[in-house]
Amino acid sequence: RPQETNLEFVKFHYDLSNEFYELFLDKEMVYTCGYFTDWDNSLEQAQFDKMDMTCRKLQLKSGDRFLDIGFGWGGLLCHAVQHYGVRAHGITLSQNQLQYTQEKAHKLGLEDQVTVEICDYANLAGEFDKVASICMYEHVGIDSLPGFMKKVNSVMTKNGLFLLQGITRPGKSNMKHFRRMNAERRLLAKHIFPGAELDHLGHMVQSMESVGFEIADVEGWRNHYIQTCRIWCQRLYERREDAIKCVGEE
Repeated sequence: RPQETNLEFVKFHYDLSNEFYELFLDKEMVYTCGYFTDWDNSLEQAQFDKMDMTCRKLQLKSGDRFLDIGFGWGGLLCHAVQHYGVRAHGITLSQNQLQYTQEKAHKLGLEDQVTVEICDYANLAGEFDKVASICMYEHVGIDSLPGFMKKVNSVMTKNGLFLLQGITRPGKSNMKHFRRMNAERRLLAKHIFPGAELDHLGHMVQSMESVGFEIADVEGWRNHYIQTCRIWCQRLYERREDAIKCVGEE
């Protein structure tokens, strides 16, 4: 899709207001699935453990050039620098998230190790040892996935590591059947995540392998996402009136 179209889709959802997301996210503003080493853990602990597991899966070490594609509010970028000593760079299409992350890095004294920019992945340049894309690929679109994978592969060093996390749907007997729109998907596409399209795991893996990636690890976090969403929902309902003041009732 054209960068302008992607930009509008991102603004619709992620630029509602930072204050709105602060109502229900953890203190690091992680807007993706947490990881619960114990189901009774707090959201803050689950998101810390999720970021740390991401860093360990990527085998981050001091001096690594680390890229986060769609870095959200900068939690993983800062965590990777603080705990693993990397040089971190992030790209986003959200002006709100860019400004928030720049201010966060400044407060933590990480300006020299955390850099961020407004950039569509298609225009990405540079060379990186480790790359993460955490729940951003849903916005790429199935038809654009091969190009996305090829682009990521092109900016990585030999023997680099790429960690991709995303929401998937179960596969169907064929792709035509899989991509058929039902009422629930139309609702999501219109009111929640315009432009987003969920792939199935098999095609996701095939898209990676077709451009030269070797799959080392696949892990399903369905139950972790259920628990994350349950907590988000509870926190949002507890502050329902504040949320309505922020972004309106709809």
